[in-house]
Amino acid sequence: MEEEEESLLPQFLRFRLSNPLPFSSSEIEDPLLPSTSSTIDPCSRRKSALHRSRTAPAIAVMRDLLPTNTSSSSMPNFGSASSILKSSSILLLVYLSLGVLVYSINPQGFSGVETHPAIDALYFCIVTLCTIGYGDIHPLTPATKAFSCVFVLVGFGLIDVLLSGAVNYVLDVQENLILATARASGAGAGAASYVFDAEKGRMRIRMKVALAIGVVLLCVGVGTLALYLVEDLDWMDCVYLSVMSVTTVGYGDRAFKTLPGRIFASLWLLVSTLAVARAFLYLAEARIDKRHRRIAKWVLHRDLTVEDLLAADLNQNGFISKSEFVIYKLKEMGKIGERDILQICNQFNKLDPNNIGKITLLDLLNASR
Repeated sequence: MEEEEESLLPQFLRFRLSNPLPFSSSEIEDPLLPSTSSTIDPCSRRKSALHRSRTAPAIAVMRDLLPTNTSSSSMPNFGSASSILKSSSILLLVYLSLGVLVYSINPQGFSGVETHPAIDALYFCIVTLCTIGYGDIHPLTPATKAFSCVFVLVGFGLIDVLLSGAVNYVLDVQENLILATARASGAGAGAASYVFDAEKGRMRIRMKVALAIGVVLLCVGVGTLALYLVEDLDWMDCVYLSVMSVTTVGYGDRAFKTLPGRIFASLWLLVSTLAVARAFLYLAEARIDKRHRRIAKWVLHRDLTVEDLLAADLNQNGFISKSEFVIYKLKEMGKIGERDILQICNQFNKLDPNNIGKITLLDLLNASR
């Protein structure tokens, strides 16, 4: 008898799920609308003639019937910060080692002021990687010129894909530390309110702009001071060479010629050029964010017209639900596009094979098989 009851249970579940209890149109609510059950006086409710069966399975029991599929429900790993830093460090080491090796094997293939073979080779690799191109060291033979072409192309990919990601991660960590300090000191108290936007939960745009300008000035200042101390240049030439270096312009009329200067340049150029590039990206993001905020403010405060009603009425039933209104406003703000909506709708249609306009537990059970 117990075995027969267990075999009848899945059939009973499928029957109850495929034949849900009817609801009146007044009981169906928009999923984005807040529940109105809390506003009803419990004393004024009438007793319903329908009672839940004691043998009907609860949702908690239904959850146990679903097969475990962690591969589809868990978030895929798109690359952690530690893996990005590790891969960037390894590839950078391989890139610089290869360049130093080629330069050391054939130093006659390169022309320039010599200080130390290993330092000159590393300096040449860093200048090539950062796309500065002073011209103080350049290839002479066809073999070294062909190597330099490949070396430059690989350097472009390395600095754009890997090293930029690593520098972005470091700057994001720094931004998170500033936000944590602002939250700890009180988001609305004193100077913290100028750093942290408590209403939006992020750093203020003007603070990002200030950090970007500060990074540029710091890199230029460090380079200027080092050039004055080790390259024996006047202050104007030091500022000039520092700015031309961090912005990767590199006219070639000034360059690092001493051994201490090239040792400093091998470290400073790699960090400063990437940091300054990220700082200018902050400025561009601030400008774009300001434009998006203006568009969003205009979209939210303008009056709704008849044309808007017709465009937002996706179901073409003569009125706009809250979900339709939200989707229409997001499209106007540019936060979601028609292609994104179609992709989501296609995914919904796959989970709704009977085209009834909703996804039931039976649909999920069938889709998970």
